[in-house]
Amino acid sequence: MSYQQMAEVYDELMKDAPYDQWVTWTTYMLNNYHPKAKQLLDLGCGTGEITTRLSNQGWQLTGVDLSEEMLSVAANKDQSIQWLKQDIINLQGLSNFDCIVSYCDVMNYITDLTSLTTVFEHAFLALQRNGLFLFDVHSVEHITSHLYGQTFAEVYDDVSYVWFCDPGEKKYSIVHDLTFFIRHHDEYRRFDEHHYQQGYELSTLKQAIEKAGFTIQQVCADFSVNPASNGDRLFFVCQKL
Repeated sequence: MSYQQMAEVYDELMKDAPYDQWVTWTTYMLNNYHPKAKQLLDLGCGTGEITTRLSNQGWQLTGVDLSEEMLSVAANKDQSIQWLKQDIINLQGLSNFDCIVSYCDVMNYITDLTSLTTVFEHAFLALQRNGLFLFDVHSVEHITSHLYGQTFAEVYDDVSYVWFCDPGEKKYSIVHDLTFFIRHHDEYRRFDEHHYQQGYELSTLKQAIEKAGFTIQQVCADFSVNPASNGDRLFFVCQKL
């Protein structure tokens, strides 16, 4: 998914996101399954909030995103990180990583199972032996029970938005219609964005992960490090053995 004008307000809108919890969860899983890891790849890194935090923990980071605008914001935060523009469905020239992470429901933006399996396969190839692939997704229960039909709105000093969540045509799909108003001097400029996400049942995700060659070490929920199969956000620990 390529964010457009949203890049300039993304950090303001996501300022309360639990970035540190993603880092804490990642640190735990790396210490548990691959303590010697050094090279990390962040797929769908966006403005680099998680990427830079992981870098500050001492790992060597590469961030990949499709949006030039998001990558530009990220590069201004940390120029020591390699920022690459690529479509994560068609990764090229990336290999020998110890861990790949992809958080904040990036995988839900892969809207068909064939493409999702391709992402998993490319992640497998980009990892060294024993490498970890850590990612999260919205659970289908969260999509159908907590997102369908919901409207969200916020008003800040310089930006406001209205966000509608509606079911898409496919089962477990969701359409996000967002309208933003950004303040420029004494005027507000409006722009609209439309985002499409797809939910996948747990059994479907497991089959695709294993088809790509991974061993699933653990499935967790909502930042817990304990195994669980129910929650708003599911976390996967996949390893290339």
